[in-house]
Formats: sequence, structure tokens, C-alpha cells
Amino acid sequence: MNSSAGGHIVLLGDSIFDNKAYVDSGPDVVEQLRDELPPGWKATLLALDGDVIAGVHRQLLALPDGATHLVVSAGGNDALSFAHLLEAPARSVAEALDLFADAQERFAADYELMAEAILATGLPAAVCTIYDTPSTGPLYRMIRTALTVFNDCVTRAAFTRGLNLLDLRIVCNHDGDYANAIEPSVQGGAKIAGAITALLDRHRLVPRSTVIGGS
Repeated sequence: MNSSAGGHIVLLGDSIFDNKAYVDSGPDVVEQLRDELPPGWKATLLALDGDVIAGVHRQLLALPDGATHLVVSAGGNDALSFAHLLEAPARSVAEALDLFADAQERFAADYELMAEAILATGLPAAVCTIYDTPSTGPLYRMIRTALTVFNDCVTRAAFTRGLNLLDLRIVCNHDGDYANAIEPSVQGGAKIAGAITALLDRHRLVPRSTVIGGS
């Protein structure tokens, strides 16, 4: 991404971006992003609180004219639909892992289709990992571990297609970044907006990685 010529970022996905209902009178992510962006840039919110991966296909149909960059945060609600597996009976670790493998396959199938739809737009794009939950939560360690199953699908889909990746597990790394167990607070939103803006400015000092994938 290049910030020199100006552009129009579109946010797709779920309540990670559409978090207005969770920040009281504070700014939501898209407001914070607009404040962060360089002059000449715009940001549009198409993400919808409660949407799942498949909902991004519908959101893409509403892309505004002149959109230049896409950022997608989706999958958290899909992962949440498998939360019952955390309490499912299993006779062994192997049996429990097999249950999560089934869930991972279903998640991956949806995410791969979405990633292909994003790629088909021909626009520079980034996808986000599913972030953790506040560390004070009673199931924090278990949830953080279980989410690696789904985040593996996100990273594989991104890296095999050359999509940018925003690792929200690293961006939102303090309990104050969360408004509740699953939505970002004003503090977390500011961090997310800053991370998105850093995609435009390769000279901005943030942790970066280069990933070499297969052909």
C-alpha cells in the first residue's frame, strides 16, 4: 500500500470494525481511522456487527466507486459458533483434537471462498487475525489456545494469496483494548486504526514480517 496518491479504504467484516454500539459516546474504529489517515484519504465502513465470513460476500456488492484498498476482519463470529466444543465430552486429547479439526475444515472452507472473493476485486487488501479475549476472563487460556485452530486458516489464506495480514492478537495486547469479551474499546480501536494506517506508510515504525509462500 502506498499513501502518496491518496485513496479510499473500505472496512469489511464484523464488529471488530463496526464497534460503535460498544464505545458509548467514544469514536468507533472508522472514525479513528479517518483521523489517522493521511490527507486525501477516505474510509468507508461496510463491516456489520454480527456478520460471519459469508457476509463479506454481500458487503463486497456494496463497494463504493473509487475504493482503492480493502481491510477485512471476519471469522470471530464463526469461531464463536464452535464455542460449544470447549465443553464437549471427549475420551482423549486425540478425540478432542479431531472435533476441532472438523470445525477447522468448515471454517477454512468459508474463509478460502471469502479470500478468493477479496482477491477477485483486484484491490490491495489485508485480512485480520481473530484477536484474543481479555486475560482476566475465566476461560482466557482455553480460548486463546482454541483460536489458534481458526487463525491458522486465516494466515494460510492470506499468505498463499499474497494478502497483507494484520495480527490483531499483537495489536490489541492489553485488557483495556477490549470493551467486552469480543469487541474493541476506544483504546483498542485506536490501535487498530493505527495498524491499518501503518499499512500505507512503510516507514512507520511497527513490527513487520516478510512471508515467503509457495507458488
